[in-house]
Amino acid sequence: MLQNNSTLKSLIDKLWNNFWSGGISNPLTAIEQITYLIFMKRLDELEAKRERDAEFTGEPYTSRFSGIYIAPGSNQEIDKNELRWSVFKHKPADEMLFHVQTKVFPFLKELNGGTSPFTKHMANAVFIMPKASLLVEAINIIEQLFTEIEKDASEGGQAFQDIQGDVYEMLLSEIATAGKNGQFRTPRHIIKLMAELVAPQLGQRIADPACGTGGFLLGAYQYILTDLVRQKDNIKLIKDEDGFERATMSAVLTEQVKEILQNSFYGFDIDTTMVRLGLMNLMMHGIDQPKIDYKDTLSKTYNEDSQFDIVLANPPFTGNIDKGDINTNLKLPTTKTELLFVERIYTMLKMGGTAAIIVPQGVLFGSGNAFVLLRKMMIETAELKAVIALPSGVFKPYAGVSTAILIFTKGGETNNVWFYNMQADGYSLDDKRNKIVDSDLLDIVKQYNNRHQKNHSADREAKFFFIPKAEIVANDYDLSISKYKQEVYEEVVYQKPQTILAQLSLLEESIAVGINELKELV
Repeated sequence: MLQNNSTLKSLIDKLWNNFWSGGISNPLTAIEQITYLIFMKRLDELEAKRERDAEFTGEPYTSRFSGIYIAPGSNQEIDKNELRWSVFKHKPADEMLFHVQTKVFPFLKELNGGTSPFTKHMANAVFIMPKASLLVEAINIIEQLFTEIEKDASEGGQAFQDIQGDVYEMLLSEIATAGKNGQFRTPRHIIKLMAELVAPQLGQRIADPACGTGGFLLGAYQYILTDLVRQKDNIKLIKDEDGFERATMSAVLTEQVKEILQNSFYGFDIDTTMVRLGLMNLMMHGIDQPKIDYKDTLSKTYNEDSQFDIVLANPPFTGNIDKGDINTNLKLPTTKTELLFVERIYTMLKMGGTAAIIVPQGVLFGSGNAFVLLRKMMIETAELKAVIALPSGVFKPYAGVSTAILIFTKGGETNNVWFYNMQADGYSLDDKRNKIVDSDLLDIVKQYNNRHQKNHSADREAKFFFIPKAEIVANDYDLSISKYKQEVYEEVVYQKPQTILAQLSLLEESIAVGINELKELV
């Protein structure tokens, strides 16, 4: 697994340090520029493979690098073969920088045709490279990265594309600064947990209304492929670093499966950089035409209600939207995005569709009218299946905010709500977030899937328990676990005062003896 490959880790660190020292200190800008270079490398290798395959089979194939290219705003014709990574990497530094900026990058931006989301959102992308020496260094490190990926693939049995995708995820994890409006990158193990709980299936339409780099869509994608391997040949499953089963993604990527998956994932975000990163993240993992779009799903421009089977999300925790911009289908009397996003997710779901969403703890117990109405909606017009309280350190080093996962199905009926008090997620709850042994992740999945068994815990002193709907309604739809959990208090038995005084007297006598012995020595 990637996390055990120290060479890959050190190469990624070196790449980041070079960009930092080279003048690109903004993490998002750096990851964008690195991504463009990785794409140039990936495209060349993919085309080379297709050319070799065509030569071997005798079937005709026209490479993307065949023919003539004319860059926008230029009358100069150039052989597309000159745009290949394997060709331009040998050019002198200054000539190579000019070549990539004026020819290779414009070609990359138009890669998937004028109607694709990728081309649409790459239109305003800029290739920023302050100096030629930084480009040369970056190309050399990326060459080493791909060599190490090839080595890891051949020795470890993982598919090249799987490891390449993991490398890209590791690059994304280096974005260690909080975004605007309370946006934080969701830890991968929390994404995996939520995917396990909703168990998306092949053919379902899956969405994230505030998708960022596409982590939740990717988590659902990986779960579906793993589940296909589980059904077909479960001996190929392995346990990842968090204990979840995982399969080589390319193992079941037949053309038929690939075609279904191309139309399964939909993401939206209001940050153009995030949209581009999300598109590239999914493309790195084998989704060639991902459907991620620049859109404010809370605004009047969004109209895709009742379209999705699954919604997975960690929307912004703070912030407000202008009242005049709020979509008319959103009825809550509030401008708070943390509330409106939950309502938006509800409206996005088809009848019978299921959502898993991370919310700040305040959503669970807030006494304001909009807070109560939102919780009432989830209880009265949906089946609120679970409230999973997360420890406050889950989002460190970004923030120490306490959060919870809500799982609900639109149109179902709530009779009882299942609560789980997660105490450990497999990582230390400080800023370092080091891997530890203690983890409730697998237990949560197990207990959630078995929650309807007769012997399931009703003990409110336990980690998990059911609360009947009537009790929640009586408490103004309060969903905070502290409202219902019974704390266990251990009785502390103290010694009698007479006993304590006697012990003090003995201690004083002992001290006095010691002092007299010291005086005799002096």
